[in-house]
Amino acid sequence: MTPQHFDPTLYLVTDPELARGHSLIEMVGAAVKGGVTLVQLRDKHADGRALLEQARALRALLDPQGIPLIVNDRVDVALAAGAAGCHVGQSDLPAEDARAILGPDAILGHSIDAAEQARAADPEHVDYIAHGPFAATGTKPDAGAPVGARGIAAVRELSALPLIAIGGIDAGNAAEAIRAGADGIAVVSAIMAAADPEAAARRLRAVIDTARGVLEGAGR
Repeated sequence: MTPQHFDPTLYLVTDPELARGHSLIEMVGAAVKGGVTLVQLRDKHADGRALLEQARALRALLDPQGIPLIVNDRVDVALAAGAAGCHVGQSDLPAEDARAILGPDAILGHSIDAAEQARAADPEHVDYIAHGPFAATGTKPDAGAPVGARGIAAVRELSALPLIAIGGIDAGNAAEAIRAGADGIAVVSAIMAAADPEAAARRLRAVIDTARGVLEGAGR
C-alpha cells in the first residue's frame, strides 16, 4: 500500500458554524498561509451535494499547494470529489471497508477515544489515528472526558502509526500534546473561530516547531 504523502503537523478541521459568515475558502486559504499542512472538510449539517461542492472548491484551492484534502465520514463524497482521503470514526464505516472502497492510495484516518483501540488500528487499512479529546471541547458535544497528555502517551506506546491529538487544542496546550508523543495536532475553533486565521495558524506552528525542537535537543 502506498498512500499519498501527508504531513500531520497542523491539521485543520473545518466547522462552518464557527466561521461567522466568512467564506470557507478564504478562511482555509488564510490558515494554509499560516502553516496548516492538512485539511479535513467536516460539515455535519450539509447534504451530500453541498458537501461535494465544498470539497471540489477546497481541492481547487489546496491541490496546487500540495495540501491534501480529507473528507469527514463521507467516503462517497471523498471519491466523487477526488479528495486525497477520508476520516472515519468509531461509529462510521469500518476502516477496512472504507479502505476497500477508497483503494490503496487514499489517505484514511481513524478516530479512537480509548487507548486500547489503537491496537485495532491496522496499518494495512489506516494511515493515521486521531485520539481525543485532548482537553475539554465545545465543538463536539458528544466527546468523552479529556484524555490529556497521559492518554496521548498511552496510545504512542501502543501504535507506530502517525498520531494526531485532537479536541480542545490551542496555542496554550499544543506543546503538551507534542511532548506527549503526538506527531501533529488537529484544531477546529483555534483557527475557525479566530479573527485572523492566518495569524492563529502561524502561532500554532510556532508552538509545535518549538516543542519539537526541545524534544530533538533532548534526544527524543
